[in-house]
Amino acid sequence: MASLDIAELIRQAPVRLAPMASYTNVPFRRVAQACGSGFTTNEEIDADAFRYDNQRTLRMARMSPEDGVVAMQLLGCDPEAMTLAAVRLVEAGASIIDVNMGCPAPKVTKRGKGAALMRDLATTATLLKALRAAIDVPLTIKIRGGWSDEHLNAVEVACMAEECGVDAITVHPRTRSQQYTGHAPWAVIGEVVRAVSIPVTGNGDVHSMAEARRMMDETGCAGVMVGRAALGRPWLFDEAHETLSPARRFERERAVIEQHLALIEATMPPHEALLQTKKHLALYVAGRPEARPLKAAIFLARDLAAVRGHYEQAVEGYGSAWIPFPYVASR
Repeated sequence: MASLDIAELIRQAPVRLAPMASYTNVPFRRVAQACGSGFTTNEEIDADAFRYDNQRTLRMARMSPEDGVVAMQLLGCDPEAMTLAAVRLVEAGASIIDVNMGCPAPKVTKRGKGAALMRDLATTATLLKALRAAIDVPLTIKIRGGWSDEHLNAVEVACMAEECGVDAITVHPRTRSQQYTGHAPWAVIGEVVRAVSIPVTGNGDVHSMAEARRMMDETGCAGVMVGRAALGRPWLFDEAHETLSPARRFERERAVIEQHLALIEATMPPHEALLQTKKHLALYVAGRPEARPLKAAIFLARDLAAVRGHYEQAVEGYGSAWIPFPYVASR
């Protein structure tokens, strides 16, 4: 059994940032935690890349004491490659190893990875047992409701995982075939909660701390992961943010954005930093006045100085009027 008490970790800070490919890198994870997120999970790392010492993968795997508790999410289906990668990540400082069993992308599932692991439980059990034997930190998984509406097996997968020694489970209740469309059926999360004795985290259609609390109340889940709704809005992890005056919210959001941009520049190579700055600034300005021409200018800029210039000019021009309308729950 792992020495870190993941149940207590989730209890202390139940709402946290979900892993998202190309987004939940070091800068965004640190910003989310500064805004109130619990422990974070990195963007998925393909275990096969460790076999070839892929430089981008090695950069993604870097950790430092400033990162706090980090769960490293692995994508793969080969026990040898997965255990090798897991051991290397633990040696590098990973507090938790998380297995991606939910990615619905065809380029992933056609190789037997991601959500495809929910189709062959015997093979997946072999993989999870190998990982459990290889590492002494918490082992977790992130799953979907099932492969399709005809194959809803989240409960069966969760029970199998618990028997294999998995310490906690995150459930996104949409099926692989649903991708990210339609409503997330939260009832599936509740079914998994009632079927296992290990902590269950819910994920899907949560856009605020109020909705996170409602998911916990309705399903009994121990924690909640927030993914796409946190992009461009990492302050959603702080319930007090919505109570601030427009002027105070403006200053707080501006400070968070500045912190994020500084971290991108400090931790990433120049070309990658430019791409990440453009991507995240486009999310930060979405829904605000004159967002479309501003986003166009940001993406056309050729260097960081030009990108920052467009952003700063917009901020100075709009001041506190740059605050978007508060999110209104639709569920």
